[in-house]
Amino acid sequence: MQLTGEMLIGPEAVAGSAGTLHAFDPTKGATIDAPAFGVATQADVERACELARDAFDAYRAQPLAARAAFLEAIADEIVA
Repeated sequence: MQLTGEMLIGPEAVAGSAGTLHAFDPTKGATIDAPAFGVATQADVERACELARDAFDAYRAQPLAARAAFLEAIADEIVA
């Protein structure tokens, strides 16, 4: 997975319009220049919450095994 600094809001990668921030490497005592991470606006957060709320019932209705497989697939992508 390539880090781009974008937020995932629903199915979309969004840059964020409230500025940027950088990760910090405590082992070096320095910020990591790239990528710069977009900062969410209140509207971004409200949109993400709205989409999550809309998806909740459909997700909850899935069998436990399907939900577990979904979360494991996400974990595999994060690790990769």
